[in-house]
Amino acid sequence: MFFALLIVTLLVATFVSWLVARAFDRPITIILDRIVGPEMAGAWARYMKFAIYVVGVSGGVRIYELERYLPQPETKLPDGIVEPGYQLTLTPERWVLEVYCTIIETLQALAWMLLIFFLFALIAYVIVRIWGGRKKEGGE
Repeated sequence: MFFALLIVTLLVATFVSWLVARAFDRPITIILDRIVGPEMAGAWARYMKFAIYVVGVSGGVRIYELERYLPQPETKLPDGIVEPGYQLTLTPERWVLEVYCTIIETLQALAWMLLIFFLFALIAYVIVRIWGGRKKEGGE
């Protein structure tokens, strides 16, 4: 059951990343075209799509949280008492919760990544505008 949950969360995170990449494809391409020029914008846009998938999947598939569903070994306490291991069971409610958490965590990771991208793009745009304005003044 653990492997099914792992595969489902991977597929859900990939699908959500695909939706976000598709939704932001045009804005990212337009911004990069304006900042780095049309000859480099395509390559940078492809890199951003790749980054969207990597960040989305790594943020959505929470491996450390999924480890709770693996059998845990028993532990020996210092006073000789053996504490039995535990394993959470995957009930339908937990499946829904895990899929929901995968969607939310994927969107949260992508929102942070895109926020950072757009902040740096804004700074780069301002620098390009200032530099372009000074270049025109010097040429006249």
